[in-house]
Amino acid sequence: MTDLFAHNLSEHRALFLQLDALGAPVQAAGRMAAQALQSGHKLMFCGNGGSAADSQHLASELTGRFIKDRRPLAAMALSTDSSALTCIGNDYSFDEVFARQVAALGRTGDVLVAISTSGNSRNVIRAVEEARAAGMQVIGLLGRDGGALKAMCDLPVVVTSQVTARIQEAHILIGHTLCGLIEEALGVA
Repeated sequence: MTDLFAHNLSEHRALFLQLDALGAPVQAAGRMAAQALQSGHKLMFCGNGGSAADSQHLASELTGRFIKDRRPLAAMALSTDSSALTCIGNDYSFDEVFARQVAALGRTGDVLVAISTSGNSRNVIRAVEEARAAGMQVIGLLGRDGGALKAMCDLPVVVTSQVTARIQEAHILIGHTLCGLIEEALGVA
């Protein structure tokens, strides 16, 4: 029997040693998100599976509290409204579950944070297409080689791993860093 924990920890450590290369795009993403919030705009998050959970987690860090008590910040995860997801999925298709919400709620100046470990999630791609049409900026938390989404994002942050679990672990570190950068920029961290 292998020591799975030791194996996973070894993969995690190896990947996280490479994340220094993402410092500049993460800093830029933090500035973009903070500027949107300072200007009265909102952040919208979307992703599938574990990335949907990350979307909810990060949005709640902003509407609730991350490090310090502060006013709630305008952030929402597009994966949380089960009625919207099932209605849109049933009446249109699963590819449209985020795009229809972006079209309804997104405005010029808002920022979409698109999370995809493959960079090729069709419903996330459609959300990005709608965000671009609405004049929104897009931050991509992506994996592998960034997939189709890499070229579609204003700020692609690509975790170059082939292991979904390790990509998700890096995405939550990057997401927490974005939350911290936002709080710093707003003068509360």
